[in-house]
Amino acid sequence: MNQPFEQELQSSWQERQEYAEMMLPIIGKLYRNKSIEISVYGRTLLNASAIDVIKAHRKVRLHEGIKLRLRESYPILEAINSMQLAPAQIDIGKLAFDFHYGSAVDKTDLNAYLKDKLADVVDKSDDHEPQDVVLYGFGRIGRLLARLMIERQGQNNKLRLRAIVVRGGRDGDLEKRASLLRRDSVHGPFNGSITIDHERNALKANGSYIQVIYANSPDEIDYTAYGINNALVIDNTGIWRDRDGLGLHLKAKGTSKALLTAPGKGDIKNIVYGVNNSDITESDTIVSAASCTTNAITPVLKALDEEYGIVNGHVETVHSYTNDQNLIDNYHKGERRGRSAPLNMVITETGAAKAVAKAYPKLAGKLTGNAIRVPTPNVSMAILNLNLNKTTDKVAVNEFLRDTALFSSLQHQIDYTASTEVVSTDMVGTRAASVIDSQATIVADNRLTLYVWYDNEFGYSCQVMRVAMDMAGITVPTLPA
Repeated sequence: MNQPFEQELQSSWQERQEYAEMMLPIIGKLYRNKSIEISVYGRTLLNASAIDVIKAHRKVRLHEGIKLRLRESYPILEAINSMQLAPAQIDIGKLAFDFHYGSAVDKTDLNAYLKDKLADVVDKSDDHEPQDVVLYGFGRIGRLLARLMIERQGQNNKLRLRAIVVRGGRDGDLEKRASLLRRDSVHGPFNGSITIDHERNALKANGSYIQVIYANSPDEIDYTAYGINNALVIDNTGIWRDRDGLGLHLKAKGTSKALLTAPGKGDIKNIVYGVNNSDITESDTIVSAASCTTNAITPVLKALDEEYGIVNGHVETVHSYTNDQNLIDNYHKGERRGRSAPLNMVITETGAAKAVAKAYPKLAGKLTGNAIRVPTPNVSMAILNLNLNKTTDKVAVNEFLRDTALFSSLQHQIDYTASTEVVSTDMVGTRAASVIDSQATIVADNRLTLYVWYDNEFGYSCQVMRVAMDMAGITVPTLPA
């Protein structure tokens, strides 16, 4: 390699690094001070590193065929920072690409362009009141929800984690709770600082003061004694799943609503955000966020049904093992689940296929489903075998799903990869409910087999957060539309 080329390569990389480093403080301030979350082609830059920013820009070439330079998106970010805007999720990658290479008529007047594209939030005030949140239970989902709320800590944070409720209270309990939040074998270390307040029985994390409450029943707690009022309680224990059981949360002083992180029973609304979240009304006090698998497959099935029509199909879930299985062979009330989870593939049932109809009734009676638990701790896959109303081909289906992931109302639920090398661990930390593995797509006339990855812990927790915001009356538009 000749020296001039090496120097040019080095200079180009240094320029990108410098722009990325200039972006980071602006991105942080926009979120902390204005509740503006910045992304590039769907990839959030909240708490990102300079390398994350560069990688997000590289993603644009995969979808558009040409690169988007950081020097092209940086002026967009600067201009947004100077504007008076209401809370929003703003994709500077899409704005920059459209301004430089797309529909912008006048490519010299950036401010006029942005005022048009961001009209929904320009010169609007933030009228959302902060919502107190209590996590009832502190297992896998509870701790990830805590991380998601803490990472958004700031003066304009609207979902404020005020307390966690657990059983116990034995010596060393606080240290163990803090350690489990600080260190995670799957999702890595906590991004920040955690300290223990023994005197007040609380945790302090990145400026958040989190009360730890010990209780055996939801209705025995007086949250107002801790300064908590009208709280949204997110129950991630799975112990209570019907209206009577979850109603115990509403009998506690200082609560107003309850959200279940498991499929609800009876007449409880099972919400898959992006599909039927419009069903949530102000009067709803108890709501379910359905299951991780239902959240992964329903948005994809809805998109395919609206485009092609689904006659019928079968959903096979290849699911990581969970806490309800045994580490070694032992008694279990469920069939096969007593066998060692790290050593076996275990055939078991799933209600996800039937549960789809609760969120998307058009598919009622059209799907069957089953599951195989496999020896991995996180990230699962749904294999959708579908008979469509129309004949199509692999290219058309993949192009449709790619565009759905980038530009539709389901862009936060569906992600897309064109890599031939991805495996399950690459999907850890995915914020979308599902990721289409386009290279594995199989189409024969009207028969479609689709492989859909999903982080059954983190991706699902992101969906729960979206439902929680909706229940709190916090609406944040995604722009450009």
